[in-house]
Amino acid sequence: MRILSLLLAAAATFHHAPKPLPQGAATEDWPQFMGPTRNLVSGETKLLKTLPADGLPLVWEMETGTGYSSPVIADQKLVYMHRVEGEERVLCLKPDTGEQLWEFGYPTTFSDRYGYNNGPRASPTIVGDYVYVYGAQGKLHCLRLSDGRLVWKRDLAKEFSVPQDFFGTASTPLVEGDHLIVNVGAPEGPTVAAFDLQTGEVAWGATAGSQGALWGPSYASPVAADVHGKRRVFVFAGGESRPPTGGLIVLDPATGKVDFTFPWRSRSYESVNASTPLVFNNEVLVSATYKTGAALLRLNADGGFERAWTSDDFDLHWATPVRRDGHLYAFAGRNEPDAGLVAVNVATGETAWREVFEWKQKMKVQGGEREFYESPYRGSILDIDGRFLALGEHGHLMWLELTPKGGRVLSRTQLFLARETWNPPVVSQGLLYVTQNTRSFDGKPTRLLCYDLRGE
Repeated sequence: MRILSLLLAAAATFHHAPKPLPQGAATEDWPQFMGPTRNLVSGETKLLKTLPADGLPLVWEMETGTGYSSPVIADQKLVYMHRVEGEERVLCLKPDTGEQLWEFGYPTTFSDRYGYNNGPRASPTIVGDYVYVYGAQGKLHCLRLSDGRLVWKRDLAKEFSVPQDFFGTASTPLVEGDHLIVNVGAPEGPTVAAFDLQTGEVAWGATAGSQGALWGPSYASPVAADVHGKRRVFVFAGGESRPPTGGLIVLDPATGKVDFTFPWRSRSYESVNASTPLVFNNEVLVSATYKTGAALLRLNADGGFERAWTSDDFDLHWATPVRRDGHLYAFAGRNEPDAGLVAVNVATGETAWREVFEWKQKMKVQGGEREFYESPYRGSILDIDGRFLALGEHGHLMWLELTPKGGRVLSRTQLFLARETWNPPVVSQGLLYVTQNTRSFDGKPTRLLCYDLRGE
């Protein structure tokens, strides 16, 4: 098993060097889930304006095990998690070549009850010379970014008696100040806990919900923002529970003191909160599918809130919306067939438009070629370089123009044809990183891929 995992981890194939960065191009690291500001907004510029119809230039690719984790990048190091047989493995690679720098592994017996893959779901987080990884079974590790050595570890599921949720542990922890903040979701509390970055010791715990029905761990990730000049953390909690419970928790990251909670959760047992809250202008948006929809809260300086509006149309499964020109944009819908791109007016909650992009496409499959009806379905959107970069859940990459009056595809290409492309695209130093989470229709295995997205 050990030999097989080492061979698979070292299987990166380098294809060709990317173009030089254009003069004056702005670049950024991508040290955490959803980018530098944890809201799918990137400051990278001078990217390729037209996507080649025959595909983007592939810089390198690496065959992977199972998982839904996104890579993160800082200090010229890329960190990625996946599972190989009975181990969850953390790999550190050179971002521009895929060359392996170090690896770290630990055992896991996680099994997805619903037939999805058994790999890690949460993404690593890099701060300074530390990288924090949270596995599908609730095992939390702090490693040194420079060499992969273990600094500390905790088995949160075991310590806090957290039962396995529908799809395992999936919320990416948040670094805020000196704390690593985790939606633990313990049945007897805490719902949220903060751990010392250097030692792993518990700094505080916060509890939400009622006795006997505390809010469990969700699949959304905590975010931090300033509200009326005060730093606050937003946790959208709620996974498996009977009756279904969960919602938004707003708290002080220094002490764990809860300002308020806002119940928002489907009444269906088999439902989860998975869309990360979006905070802006002293307002916060939360959304869920399973006949739930979105709610916008206006936050008061005294720590309270007012519910501004709700929308049945803006039901986000796991996507986080992007905001521009007074509107929110995201792919909404629970399943592939009912998904579409939706624009909502921030001030009123009214749906400005809904667009379903569809096209016919011939694609290579095992044994020949086949024509498909394709769509982005439940895709992800990244606000970058003055436009919107969208990644569809079957592997389509698109530049979109989104305005309050409508949306259109400016350019489109096919990276691969495979289901469950549920991770947002990652862009750093003009390079695009995408995870292919299932075997492609033409038989290619699961992979981590690096593409050249640099312009001229």
